[in-house]
Amino acid sequence: MTQTATAYELAQVNIARLKAPLDTPLLKDFVDSLDPVNADADAADGFVWRLQDDNGDATDISVFGDSWLIINMSVWRDTDALTAFMYQGRHREMLARRREWFERVQEAMATLWWVPAGHRPTVAEAESRLLHLRAHGPTPYAFTLRTSFPPQGATPLLGEVPEGLGCSV
Repeated sequence: MTQTATAYELAQVNIARLKAPLDTPLLKDFVDSLDPVNADADAADGFVWRLQDDNGDATDISVFGDSWLIINMSVWRDTDALTAFMYQGRHREMLARRREWFERVQEAMATLWWVPAGHRPTVAEAESRLLHLRAHGPTPYAFTLRTSFPPQGATPLLGEVPEGLGCSV
């Protein structure tokens, strides 16, 4: 890895609009999967950090002041590490079932950005990046796995995302 690459880590946020409260039967499989999937993430190659509350997940952390939205935010070594985790194992199984638990929305619900190594992004920072992606599309400030940028921005790098998974932006 180059000096520039090691000076930065990849932050990601994704939010989802719940179809029902977390304590209802409709969301039981999702809630039951949180701890195992979070443990998989924590052990994944390239994982750095994830947002969590005292319960070990982020389901009680507010995003955009909307109680029907839940947030997942983490930091990874790079896009390859994040992609390797996202599209295999239990996390892939959860992605395949996301329409059972979450509303379909037209706007972008996930974004990526580079942070200085050691930086832990805040929810406000994530909200700003997501709003920027919605307003401007992928840029070095906020991008997607499909259209990513190297640290400090430059020419976009088009990535492969398995069909039917991931953000449509």
